[in-house]
Amino acid sequence: MGPQRLFGMTPWVRRLLVANVLVFLLQQTIFVGPWFTTAFGFDPLAALAQPWTFVTYLFLHAGIIHLAFNLLALFVFGPPVEERIGSRSFLGYYLLCGLGGAVLSYGLAQVMAVGTTVGASGAIFGVALAFAWFWPDQRIYVFPIPAPIPVKWLVAFLVVLSLLLASFGANTGVAHLAHLGGFGAGFLYLKAQDWRVARAERSLRRAAPPPALLHPATQAARGGASPAPRPAGRTERDTTQAEIDRVLDKISATGMASLTPAERKFLVERSHRMRDHP
Repeated sequence: MGPQRLFGMTPWVRRLLVANVLVFLLQQTIFVGPWFTTAFGFDPLAALAQPWTFVTYLFLHAGIIHLAFNLLALFVFGPPVEERIGSRSFLGYYLLCGLGGAVLSYGLAQVMAVGTTVGASGAIFGVALAFAWFWPDQRIYVFPIPAPIPVKWLVAFLVVLSLLLASFGANTGVAHLAHLGGFGAGFLYLKAQDWRVARAERSLRRAAPPPALLHPATQAARGGASPAPRPAGRTERDTTQAEIDRVLDKISATGMASLTPAERKFLVERSHRMRDHP
């Protein structure tokens, strides 16, 4: 069972929304001086002396429009992604993408001028990428376009736009480098997860027993003729092998993208167990 929604929001989406709003209110009411941004915003030149800013910059914003855009995107894309990968993985992924934005800004600051970065944009870009990764053809309305467009084209447009603005050094107060860093970190994470599942699939296919050795229930599930019944009942190993075959057949029929998080985890765990205990 996935995370339970409340007012359309999953647990960590809700907490992140509240945290960003609270910090913004503090910025506007109590901590109004520039010292707050200096202490918690990400300045590449001071990052090693203030390592906490690799994360804290995510919760500061340059203005109400900046905050509203990020929170709207988190509200739209976040809940389905959190339900898909689980709450713990979602939080880790969100922070990883935010860290990717800071790391890219820090690296490029060694060769070009990069100002102080604030905002959750890097993490939000990663979440939007994950949504497009799992549901690329899902259509979404974008003002002022009258018809919905596939989310994969929206994310591609945002990436190109951020790349152009960062390349030309547009001084808009928005951290375009953080956008790209969050996108890059998210892409590497999602690609690595797919690679792990693909490697597990290959290992399990190589280790699959010949059809003659399969349990009758497994052969029946594959559509083959069942041999004479075995005298013994169905063992735990037979049950596990039948589930492996079911998941592998699902990949053959509908592709790896159709696997649920539980099925992906099952394949990886069985592959590791087979490698550790051949």
